[in-house]
Amino acid sequence: MDVLLIGSGGREHALAWKLKQSPDLGKLFIAPGNAGTAQLGQNVPIPATDIKQLVEFAHKNKIGLTIVGPDDPLALGIVDEFQSRSMRIFGPSKAAAQIESSKAFAKQLMQEAHIPTADFQVFSDHAAALNYLHLKGVPRVIKASGLALGKGVSVCHTIQEAEDALREIMVERIHKDAGNEVVIEEYLEGPEISVHALCDGVTYSLFPAAQDHKPALDGDKGKNTGGMGTISPVPWVSPEMMHTIETTVIRPILEAMAFRGMQFRGLLFPGIKITLDGPKVLEFNARFGDPETQVYMRLLKSDLLEVINACVDQSLGSVKLEWLPTHAANIVLASGGYPDAYERGYPIHGLENAQNVPDAVIFHAGTLAEGGTIKTAGGRVLGVSAVGSPLYVAIRRAYAAAELVTFEGKQYRKDIGSKSI
Repeated sequence: MDVLLIGSGGREHALAWKLKQSPDLGKLFIAPGNAGTAQLGQNVPIPATDIKQLVEFAHKNKIGLTIVGPDDPLALGIVDEFQSRSMRIFGPSKAAAQIESSKAFAKQLMQEAHIPTADFQVFSDHAAALNYLHLKGVPRVIKASGLALGKGVSVCHTIQEAEDALREIMVERIHKDAGNEVVIEEYLEGPEISVHALCDGVTYSLFPAAQDHKPALDGDKGKNTGGMGTISPVPWVSPEMMHTIETTVIRPILEAMAFRGMQFRGLLFPGIKITLDGPKVLEFNARFGDPETQVYMRLLKSDLLEVINACVDQSLGSVKLEWLPTHAANIVLASGGYPDAYERGYPIHGLENAQNVPDAVIFHAGTLAEGGTIKTAGGRVLGVSAVGSPLYVAIRRAYAAAELVTFEGKQYRKDIGSKSI
């Protein structure tokens, strides 16, 4: 089966890496891809949001399955376009993808379905939002309702921080139309985990828990990013806790969406705070997480192509997901200045040496190949992953590999997974 994979980040390189291991894979195309995916298949210079061109490419090349990585094309309705032409595609419909593309929609749906989440209010008027903020006080969490590359959330511990966040989103429009609405939430105490569930519209299958590290700096300091590193499984997340998440979050949200006529098919990914009152949903995503996918693909024993085909064909119940009995860690190497302004185009050195570290695999994110040299081309440049058991062995191997890679301005957190150890 020839496959088209849409996207250009570390998530897509990890998915391509795993797809390549399937005996059923024919040609693999990645649109637009990066320097890492180019080593596994054929990059296609079509932007992930150019749905018309992607449909034409898939039709012309007789693609048997299209897999959507990022959120933007899902929000734009790429799945609906493919399905209207009877073309097989993995991901939720435009209506179902609202669970991620509109935080306001997701919060209201959670409220209706009695899913545990932070108290909240939604605003489209800056003055009204400001009044509510001063009424409620801090700490508060302020979120752009739309898609903002994982950077639309501000945890505010002072009124000044909260006022600045509202001004940036609603007045300065730093996230453009994603800031048409804001969600102001109560601040929840407790560690955060990522949960992934493959869904075929009828059946679902849970992944092990993962833990992303969003803030840019050690000790969870600095601005929120798209993610600076991940571990999985999370040692302190018990089977009982996962069962609670399944019965209070996954099952009821899927039922609520089906009741509304927006059956979810694809990958559902809630971010969850483990509070003293139990698990509470921070937000929902409608696709594989990044960088979570980079640890999940290291741990998945099953054939990814077979599993995704089962999702598309609504036969997930006949496939059992199998996982390797070990741990995985992923360290993100980012450009200097990220998540704010950064420069690109710097040569990357040491990739080959890093790949030689036992059980290490490097996934490309913001990279491009130019004149035989791989260069930086984004904020998050590489994801350096490793497996091992117990968890600290995987972390140690990932850091050993990460230290061998060099480029101008390289920054990374030194404490990924440390709290779980």
